[in-house]
Amino acid sequence: MTHNNRLGEVGENIAVGYLRDKGYEILERNWRYGHKEIDIIARDKGELVIIEVKTRQGKRDIPPGDLVPISKQRFLINAADAYIRWHRVDSDTRFDVILVYFPGDGEHVIEHIKIAFYPTM
Repeated sequence: MTHNNRLGEVGENIAVGYLRDKGYEILERNWRYGHKEIDIIARDKGELVIIEVKTRQGKRDIPPGDLVPISKQRFLINAADAYIRWHRVDSDTRFDVILVYFPGDGEHVIEHIKIAFYPTM
């Protein structure tokens, strides 16, 4: 496992703990449909939440709008559509991004962007 993969796994574990502390029900982790993967699928007060986790070392240097490029958004929307159809989900769905970064002092910072993007037609 590469350093980036280990760092990503640590970030996802931190994100799951954060979400559970906020009352989210974790439904899936690393859910795959073909070559598509969703980091975390959760439920928040009846709403299905598709969550992309980004983990970085050092200072936060990514503008929120650049966290999930359009191509990755399409990828996540297609995977979410497959999940919704497969599990016959009948609830509102939103797409969130959680940024976990390690500024270098041994601590981590979590930034949760709710409704980070909308699915487009």
